[in-house]
Amino acid sequence: MKIQFLGAARQVTGSCYYIEAGGRRVLVDCGLFQEREFQKRNWDRTPIDPSSLDAVILTHAHLDHTGRLPRLVKEGFRGRVLTTEPTVDLAELVLLDSARLQQEDLEFKKKRHEQEGRKAQHPYEPLYNVQDVEQTLALMQGYGYGKPVDLGQGFSVRFLDAGHILGSAMVEITAGNGADARRLLFSGDMGQPDRPIVNDPAIVESADYVVLESTYGIRDHDHAHSIADQLATVVLDTYERGGNVVIPTFAIERAQEVLLHLGALIEAKRIPGMLVFLDSPMAVDVLQIYRDYPAYMDAETRQTLESPTLRRVSEHWLRLVRGRRESQAINSIRGTCIIMAGSGMCTGGRIKHHLLHNLGRPGSTVVFVGYQAVGTLGRLIHDGAEEVRLFGQMLKVRAQVRSIQGLSAHAGRSDLLQWLSHFRQPPRRLIVTHGEEKAALALAEEIRTRMGWEVTVPQYMDEISLS
Repeated sequence: MKIQFLGAARQVTGSCYYIEAGGRRVLVDCGLFQEREFQKRNWDRTPIDPSSLDAVILTHAHLDHTGRLPRLVKEGFRGRVLTTEPTVDLAELVLLDSARLQQEDLEFKKKRHEQEGRKAQHPYEPLYNVQDVEQTLALMQGYGYGKPVDLGQGFSVRFLDAGHILGSAMVEITAGNGADARRLLFSGDMGQPDRPIVNDPAIVESADYVVLESTYGIRDHDHAHSIADQLATVVLDTYERGGNVVIPTFAIERAQEVLLHLGALIEAKRIPGMLVFLDSPMAVDVLQIYRDYPAYMDAETRQTLESPTLRRVSEHWLRLVRGRRESQAINSIRGTCIIMAGSGMCTGGRIKHHLLHNLGRPGSTVVFVGYQAVGTLGRLIHDGAEEVRLFGQMLKVRAQVRSIQGLSAHAGRSDLLQWLSHFRQPPRRLIVTHGEEKAALALAEEIRTRMGWEVTVPQYMDEISLS
């Protein structure tokens, strides 16, 4: 058994791991690189011959775990794509949205270059198109949690609930038979316990090798102040200044959770009744998919989705925006409104247009509700940049910038250590990935010191033999 790290090694995005075992060749995840420094990798040919792969196994639907899959198909992959049932439906939305946004962004860039008399350094073509996505979707097969999927030659896959987003999974790979069998467990993106919408991450007690995420490897989430209190403070402060509340939002899970909080605040009259725009066709469609998979959600969320409160807020204050003209019209509204749009790290999509109209306004507030990877536009704004490049021009940041603590769908440092504590005996090796280098190295050292385990933090393209 061997594993090669084709992404998310000492960085957060681009999740992709190549495994060769039992005569099978598979990828776990095939995600998009979203940090600006590494985006060129999206255009590089896959280091492994795509036509030689038996399968791709997806942990969940987020773009940094699925976003290069249509490119892999475009290069010749024709195997099976295995994942959970909700992820099949969510990935369809994510990948189609990605293809369409790429095309929209290219058209906008081409028009801007023509107006400025500039020539592009690269051809005006997307990473993949809608036809590539449709071909990819035809290969996808969905399974429930806990059921082994046999790929033959003693190689099987099992999905366990990761508690990150709807349908998110840890991936357990078993290779070999009898006493020679080895189990390799990928944590995927692991959620926080006791979070709304999804169930807690599954407890695992044994594995020979573990690949663990480390997004929050050096810090815990601050739960000192409730999410509702933090949101209310930001909205009221912005309302008094007469600006807009602009929330870069991840379409899956985060958008729905923020809406639940805003709905409750409006219903309780803790914030004024104002228009709330969900300017993300994908996030709108995700709401329906949630209703299609109630078994994957916790009981409280199932009740909330059918609550009179949510219906009242939806009818009176919430505006679900699909068309581009509707999106553009938002920025002509006078008075305070709340604008939620993707992408969550401001790397593309409609949020960039809303930032263009609000970053320079002292009255507006940009509110981050999730992790911002190094090198992304969101991270630059989050970290206090005085000006940023947006649509080819430098824009001064005059808006207030705030973060809501506790909304992340990722486990904190203590959550990860607590999850590891359930292992009855140490794995032969723990491999730390999916975190910035500082976070990954710090978490690895903490585990070595506290638990005495053998821990590795691989570099991009490293290969490890698992005996």
